[in-house]
Amino acid sequence: MRRTTVVLLSVAGLLAGCLGQDREADPTRNADAKDITLTLTANAVAGGKNAAGAEWITNWVIPRFTEAQRAKGVNATVRFEQNGAGDEDYKTKVALDFKTGGGGDVVELDGIWLGEFAQAGHVKPLDEVVGGAEVDAWDGWGRIPDAVQGLGEFEGRRYGVPMGTDGRVLFYNKELFARAGLPTDWQPRSWDDVLATATRLKALPGVWPLQLNAGTAMGEATTMQGVLPALAGTGALVHDNGKWQGATAAVKDVLGLYQRIYRDGLGDPVLQQEAKGRERSFELFAEDRIGILLEGDYFWRSVVEPRNGVAKMADRDTTVGWALIPARAPGTGVGGQDFVSMSGGGVRVVNPNTRYPGQAWEFLRFLNSAEAVKSSLSGRAQITQRTDVNEEVLAGDPMLGFVAQRVLPITRYRPGLADYPKVSAALQQATADVVAGRSPDDAARSYQEALVKAVGEDSVAVG
Repeated sequence: MRRTTVVLLSVAGLLAGCLGQDREADPTRNADAKDITLTLTANAVAGGKNAAGAEWITNWVIPRFTEAQRAKGVNATVRFEQNGAGDEDYKTKVALDFKTGGGGDVVELDGIWLGEFAQAGHVKPLDEVVGGAEVDAWDGWGRIPDAVQGLGEFEGRRYGVPMGTDGRVLFYNKELFARAGLPTDWQPRSWDDVLATATRLKALPGVWPLQLNAGTAMGEATTMQGVLPALAGTGALVHDNGKWQGATAAVKDVLGLYQRIYRDGLGDPVLQQEAKGRERSFELFAEDRIGILLEGDYFWRSVVEPRNGVAKMADRDTTVGWALIPARAPGTGVGGQDFVSMSGGGVRVVNPNTRYPGQAWEFLRFLNSAEAVKSSLSGRAQITQRTDVNEEVLAGDPMLGFVAQRVLPITRYRPGLADYPKVSAALQQATADVVAGRSPDDAARSYQEALVKAVGEDSVAVG
C-alpha cells in the first residue's frame, strides 16, 4: 500500500508540475521534411505485457508505414518505445516524459487518464497540435460512433483517437429462464422488469436470480458493472457540470436498487464481500446457478468462452443470452435514452512536443485505418472502434456484433479525472453499506461525507 501511495503521489506531483505551462503548438512545423523520425510509446512489450500488440507494432505497423512513406518520397524511421510496467508506473513515466518536453510522438494512454493529462497541459486538443482542418478532414471519424469518439474527448474537444472499446450488457441463462417459464428472447424495459424476472427465477432451487456487483472487495468492477450503468439509467452521470454526484436523488435511486436486490434475496450478499467474489460469480453463472449478470463483453469472449475461458461453458452459444441494460424506466436514461451502458478503452494522442506534428497525425491516422485495425486483431473476434471493421470481423459472433451495433451508439465513459478513483471507492463503500443492511438514505449520507472529504465540498452536487 505504501508503494501504491508513493506512485499516486508521484503522478499527482508530475501532473501538477505542468499546470500553467503553455507550449506553443505549430501544426506546420517540419511539414515538408523528407527525413523524419517518429516514436510510438505504448505499454506493451514483446514476450510480456500486451505482447500481441507489441508484435503487431513491430512486425506490421512499422514496416507498412515506412513503406508507405517511402512511396511518397519520405524517409521515415519509426521507433517503438516498449514498456511492460504496471499501469500506474506507466502513467508516471509518461507524465514525466510530457513534463520534461519529451516522450513519443504518438502515445497510448488509458482513456481514464485523458482528462487528468489534459488539465495538466500534457496533452492538447488535436486541432491545436495538428490543425483543425486536418483533423476534421479525416474520413475515419465517420467510421467511429459519436459515443465511442467520446473516449478521446475532454470538455467537448478531441484530444485523441480511441484504440478500441467494449460494452456492458445483461447476460442471462436461457436454460434457467425456460425452467422458470420465462421467455428466452428476453429484453427488459425497466428496472422493475429486471426485478420481476429475478423474482420468477427465485423459485428455482439453488439459483441466485441476479448478480449486480457491489461492495469494496470487487473494486472497480462494482463501479463499472454496477453503480455507473445504474446511475446512467436514472439520467445522471457521476460527474457533470464540474461536480461529482453526491447524495442526490439519482444516487439514492441507485442505492435503492441495490437494496431491493439484496434485501429481497434476489442476489447473494455474501458473495459481494468475498475477496474473489467476482471470479466466484463467473463460476456460478457457468454452473447454471446465477440467472442474470451485468458484465462487459469480456465475459462472453474470455470468461465463458467454451475452449479457453476462465469459467468455460461448453454450451455457451446456446445457453447464454444477452440484453440491453434498461434505464430505470423508458426514457429516463442519460440523454433521454431507454437503454444505457458503460465502456472503457485506450486512446492514442499526438504529443504536443513532437517535431513532426503533421507526420505524427498521419501516423495516428494510419494506426486507426481499417486495414491496420483489422490486422491488429490477428484473426480474433473482438470489438474495435471502427464500425466497418466490426461489421466484417464480428459477422460470425452474434453477441459481439450486438454490442458493436446496439451498445456502442448509446454507451458512456468514466470521467478521466484525477479524483475519479476516490469517488469510485466511496461509491463502492456505499453499495457495501446497503448490502450490509443500511438504508439507501443512510448510505448516501455517509457517501456524501466521504466524498466531501475526498474532493472538497465545492466539487460535490447535492439535493
